[in-house]
Amino acid sequence: MPSTPSSLTDVLDRIESAADDQSTVSFEEILDAVGRRSFGPLLVLAGLVILAPVVGDIPGVPTVVAVFVALVALQLVIGRTRFWLPQWMLDLSIESRRLDKPLRWLRKPSGFLDSLFTKRWDALTREPVLRLVAGACLAVSVVMPALELIPFSTNAGGVVLLCFGLAMIVRDGVMVLVGMLATAGALAIVAMAVV
Repeated sequence: MPSTPSSLTDVLDRIESAADDQSTVSFEEILDAVGRRSFGPLLVLAGLVILAPVVGDIPGVPTVVAVFVALVALQLVIGRTRFWLPQWMLDLSIESRRLDKPLRWLRKPSGFLDSLFTKRWDALTREPVLRLVAGACLAVSVVMPALELIPFSTNAGGVVLLCFGLAMIVRDGVMVLVGMLATAGALAIVAMAVV
């Protein structure tokens, strides 16, 4: 297996593999499976948690994901190459059987999404643009608790994170631009709800 996933399908395979043959799987085990050193897989994982039925609908989960994204994005902005996360977060666990339904649901669109992403304009996936992406993810993580209060709007945050994550994995600069537009949309949802 390569050190970092190469597609959404690859990320799903790794999560499934981490959960196989055990009754519970920890967040740390899932992180180790998808790759802890790269920003892209971590964002994909965060986006999948929010978008997955059952898991992302649990009250408080989007806020925990927001804390995770904020920690990773801040570390990227300051130039860290290996991401530190608090032990309480790494120790979070879920019953393996509860991952079956979300993984099956996510596999349906995964092939289609993988076909959309391809290496192009890859300069937009490297420094200094990478720090702008981290800043956009940080902005989404800040509004995620507010999105949780607006029905179905956390999905907008999940789409942003998934889009940026896959763009980083595949080196797709076009999807970085799409992610920036999606970020603006997510922030607009919160702004309209406040006003």
